[in-house]
Amino acid sequence: MAQWANPADAKATFASASILRNGRAVFNISGNRYRLIAKIGYAAGIVDIRFFGSHTEYNAVDAETA
Repeated sequence: MAQWANPADAKATFASASILRNGRAVFNISGNRYRLIAKIGYAAGIVDIRFFGSHTEYNAVDAETA
């Protein structure tokens, strides 16, 4: 189980992740066929999945507000 204290910890675990503002991160899955947007509460140790879908579906979503 990962325990991330800050965005740099998440990036160290998943180098291809894109770290966004407001505790959000975008993870590429299955060779970038799919994308997962998560809101990460570092202090609480909570990861809230906000979106999961194909790369095409991801293009229709605002990752900063999803």
